[in-house]
Amino acid sequence: MTQIPPFKLPADSPMMSDNFLFGVATASFQIEGAADSRLPCIWDTFCATAGKIADGSDGSVACDHVRLWRDDVDLIDNLGVDAYRLSVSWGRVMHADGSVNRDGMAFYIDLLDELNRRGIKPFVTLYHWDLPQYLEDKGGWLNRDTAHAFAHYVRAVALAFGDRVYAYSTLNEPFCSAFLGYETGIHAPGHQSRAMGRSAAHHLLLGHGLAMAELRQLAPKALAGIVLNFGPAYPQSDCEADTRAAQLAHEYFNLWYLQPLMEGRYPDIMEALASDERPPIEDGDMAIISAPLDYLGINYYTRNVYRAGGDLGFEEVRIEGVPRTAMGWEIVPAALTDLLVSLNKAFTLPPIFITENGAAEDDKLVDGAVHDPMRLDYLQTHLLAVDAAIRDGVDIRGYFAWSLMDNFEWAEGYNKRFGLVYVDYQSQARVLKSSAQAYRGLMTQKRASLTK
Repeated sequence: MTQIPPFKLPADSPMMSDNFLFGVATASFQIEGAADSRLPCIWDTFCATAGKIADGSDGSVACDHVRLWRDDVDLIDNLGVDAYRLSVSWGRVMHADGSVNRDGMAFYIDLLDELNRRGIKPFVTLYHWDLPQYLEDKGGWLNRDTAHAFAHYVRAVALAFGDRVYAYSTLNEPFCSAFLGYETGIHAPGHQSRAMGRSAAHHLLLGHGLAMAELRQLAPKALAGIVLNFGPAYPQSDCEADTRAAQLAHEYFNLWYLQPLMEGRYPDIMEALASDERPPIEDGDMAIISAPLDYLGINYYTRNVYRAGGDLGFEEVRIEGVPRTAMGWEIVPAALTDLLVSLNKAFTLPPIFITENGAAEDDKLVDGAVHDPMRLDYLQTHLLAVDAAIRDGVDIRGYFAWSLMDNFEWAEGYNKRFGLVYVDYQSQARVLKSSAQAYRGLMTQKRASLTK
């Protein structure tokens, strides 16, 4: 078997210090399976709708993690990482009447106990897109009551989990839930309306703020924050119109979620929306949304390029002849450094964790092994991009590779593989890819350097 060299960081990198955490990440719907032991969610409904999922698949089995979780913890432990980011399935731990599903809660408690026993810090995401369908039937995130239902669910989880969690994030990527789910219809529940997208975004952020209050009260020892995804916006040219277009896109796609958290207001582009497209803000909402964070999770995969045009002043442009992942996303590690440094200059940010970073590749199992050269290069260059941002003054406390293993990739089904670990979906066998071996090698190097 070919020996895979470890990822490399400079010997003096702050990322090699004892207080910097390396981890891997997953999400409940993408890996758990066991759909018969939880309530149906919006993704079950979406998957059952013809034409919504590229390969016609669903999450009913996925990686069968509910059955194989002990083996998967062995995998995580084998990688030598410090932390594991997972998400809780709302419909697995709560009944529709608001009472607790004890069996579902016990699954996560057993998982958390085993992670803690092995010294792996649990980072728990409370909402990673799998809204129970009964709540969507009442309007979903278009209904302000869903924000309060979310806070009730968070309270139940925090009470049940006690001191088992190192860090909570309320939401994962509210942009995806709101924009892809309610504005463009690419994701569940599949609505297509700018007014719906902006309304859903506001209620998601309100739910975040209400949940933060519950976490502060019931999990005071855990870090509490939120995870946002960013697609840094670049102009197609240096002309003033394109530069302005990139700024408008940055406000609409990125700052729409960050600025309310940091400053208690939506960005200026809100003024360009029709009155019926603006978020339904009520008195006191922005104070709830802008509650102080212990940390900000940042997910980064690629950048976006814009030129002047469109009804809001920007339109996306595809750059030809550049390296891309299997998702068709441009590979631009320098944009991660630019993003982190620019946000740090624009806002008084809390400490940052890079909570997702990774790449899809057309992986093939050959003679019992999976070599993923593009992903190796992607992760290596992005690790160095994080190091560069830290050296430029950004307070970054950890890095999580997406994902621990191949899984259900939302609208792409099982066609796209992001894992460090290859999953044979027929046998549920797990195979460490070259990238997993390189990541494990970095962890080994780090431990060795700390014991010198």
